[in-house]
Amino acid sequence: MAGHSQFKNIMYRKGAQDKKRAKIFTKIIRELTTAARSGLPDANANPRLRAAITAAKEANMPKDTVERAIKRGAGADGGENYTEMRYEGYGPGGVAVIVEALTDNRNRTASELRAAFTKAGGNLGESNSVSFLFDRLGQVTYPAAAASSEAIFEAAVEAGADNVESGADEHVVTGAPDALNELRDALERRFGPPASARLVWKPKTLAPVDGETAETLFRLLETLEDSDDVQNVFANFEVSDDVMARLSA
Repeated sequence: MAGHSQFKNIMYRKGAQDKKRAKIFTKIIRELTTAARSGLPDANANPRLRAAITAAKEANMPKDTVERAIKRGAGADGGENYTEMRYEGYGPGGVAVIVEALTDNRNRTASELRAAFTKAGGNLGESNSVSFLFDRLGQVTYPAAAASSEAIFEAAVEAGADNVESGADEHVVTGAPDALNELRDALERRFGPPASARLVWKPKTLAPVDGETAETLFRLLETLEDSDDVQNVFANFEVSDDVMARLSA
């Protein structure tokens, strides 16, 4: 198994679910606020805000919480100004890691992330130190039950997608980053709102890691995900099914 989605399957089975839910809400609220502040507070005219609202619905966030976050972003209730930051580095086993953050204190966030990388035997690098190992893509996902793989593929091709991957759980459609909004809108007209529509970093190559290294790597990734400042984490690891099964037990 490869990539970050498999790690998240482990992470979300660990720890107190209420705590995880609260952290997810914190991240979505920051994105709602930032999206509303960076554009119009109208989801129909602000694709980023629309994507954040979709994420909020998927997480079952109460409607009034969503509305308050949007109002804060629009300046109605004041609130923090968050800065978008990207951090890059190498984790254990030479795995390349990209961290996207929304922070109100860049020094604090950089210090916390540097400490996490160092503790795991990795290192936080300079800007663009690992991003060349990834492709920047627009990604739209639907649950497998939303449509057949043939229907998704046909619609994705018509919408100008570059790739479609259909599995037991979901359909993942990818295309150029600047075409994300058009791709999402075209698919939404056919299949309704997607589970998610966002920009991602997809690894060009994968770094295989063994059992002990994988365990240390997953601890690092979980630490990063647990930070309120961190919105997304991408990594180019690959581990065997046997190792994944042992770590998931």
